[in-house]
Amino acid sequence: MRGDITTGLVETDVWTDEMLGAAGIPVIDVPFVTVGSGIGSFVTYDTLRIYGVPAAAMAVLGPQRHPWSSYEYLTRVSQIPRSERLRSDSASTPDNIWGFPSYAVREAFADKKFGPLWNVLVEPIFANYYTPRAGQAFAGMEREFHRIGYANSLRNGQVRMVRKRHGGGYFTILTPPAGTTPTKRIAFRSTYVHIAVGYPGLKLLPDLQEYRERHRDPTRVVNAYEPHEHVYQALQRRPGTVLIRGSGIVASRVLQRLVDDRDKFHLDTRIVHLFRTYVAGAHGKNLFNRRKGGDGWAYQGFNYPKSVWGGQLKQKVRGLQGEQRAQAYREFAGTNTPIRRLWQRQLRRGRVQGWYQVMAGTMRGPRPAHGNQGVIATIVPDPTAPLPFPPPTQPFDVTVDYVIDCTGLEADIREHRLLADLLDHTGAGRNPVGRLDVDTTFELIGTRSGNGRVYASGSATLGGPFVGVDTFLGLQIAAQEITDDLAAVGFCPRMGPIRSTRQWWLWMTDKKI
Repeated sequence: MRGDITTGLVETDVWTDEMLGAAGIPVIDVPFVTVGSGIGSFVTYDTLRIYGVPAAAMAVLGPQRHPWSSYEYLTRVSQIPRSERLRSDSASTPDNIWGFPSYAVREAFADKKFGPLWNVLVEPIFANYYTPRAGQAFAGMEREFHRIGYANSLRNGQVRMVRKRHGGGYFTILTPPAGTTPTKRIAFRSTYVHIAVGYPGLKLLPDLQEYRERHRDPTRVVNAYEPHEHVYQALQRRPGTVLIRGSGIVASRVLQRLVDDRDKFHLDTRIVHLFRTYVAGAHGKNLFNRRKGGDGWAYQGFNYPKSVWGGQLKQKVRGLQGEQRAQAYREFAGTNTPIRRLWQRQLRRGRVQGWYQVMAGTMRGPRPAHGNQGVIATIVPDPTAPLPFPPPTQPFDVTVDYVIDCTGLEADIREHRLLADLLDHTGAGRNPVGRLDVDTTFELIGTRSGNGRVYASGSATLGGPFVGVDTFLGLQIAAQEITDDLAAVGFCPRMGPIRSTRQWWLWMTDKKI
């Protein structure tokens, strides 16, 4: 098929217009390109539209027809359907750059209840943090999706490379769905590029990967971020034992689903929960950096302390470089989950009744049980774990029907072909924790081409001068920093109080822009 990438293009870091012409690849001119087509692209596109950039001046490239579809898939398979609540606060609204009315206000008016407003008023002292239902977030994004004309700028397909253009700017190569275009590739020639491709890939721990490759069994040992509804359905048909590995929000949601089904269908499901690190109580370096904990879990309302989005930790990290920044990330990162009274009560009941068993250590060598009727795993116990009972000191085997691994969503950034190409050919580098190195405006350091700039946001930039990048609010803050930088170089108008008020009113009245 004509119009394909040649070996010369692959091996060349800076392309000329003539090189694309010789390869037969058509070129589309557009000032701004955002790659990913997920929530990161959506929030940045939305912010630029509100600042005054017309839809015709932007192109959204990626595989998703709706920006929330990949995120909704991950939440659904990890047991957070639309009716359940996300781990996000009331003002983290990717459909509304002002954060008002917040999710709590909208829920209170929709349900005609004062409860959500009271919750945000007294949190976190007298109530846990308010969090919106997943469906509420998706419905809000869908409304804004239509209001700003997002679909008019969307071009579906896969983006595998962004290369600098001789004379300034960039070429972004899109591979559209087969049969939709006369050429295999299309090049978008732009001054500015934004990269927001989400998680690089699913990270399977070595023992799970080895089990898959050796035994060709994708049903008994599963990752919680994969479709695994068959596990719950099988447990509804006959009694079984499940081993859960992990201690984050996904582990708590999977446990709640198992116990909910146990209660609803009167099942005899037994649960073995393996903690790599068992947390017996509050922990941290000092009095002001301590995180609540107990029964194996580390408790925290959000992924990080709330001040990373707009308080002292945000300011502190912006001034750190190199190993100092990496050390700061190690101090306030770590696996944790929000407190949910429902599943805490469920697990407390399980411990008393004996169908929920806790272990501390690591799993090694999962293998099929006799007749493929389950999985045998070797547990290497942690003899120092502060369990409420004396922990074992020697490895031992457990036999279960299923293993649900609730760890490891993020692979190395090189697992994503576009990110690897940026590192190899566009001058991008890694930050102190191994992700893409961006500055405080989210420009990808080392990639400038003439007056052109490449920006990046989302999980691929974790480890930069801003911490909470892989959250709703983090994507909003990144989008505003990027847009303000583009306004400073004259790409779009600056946001003043008059424009902001007018645009907010257009949002409130759902008027198209």
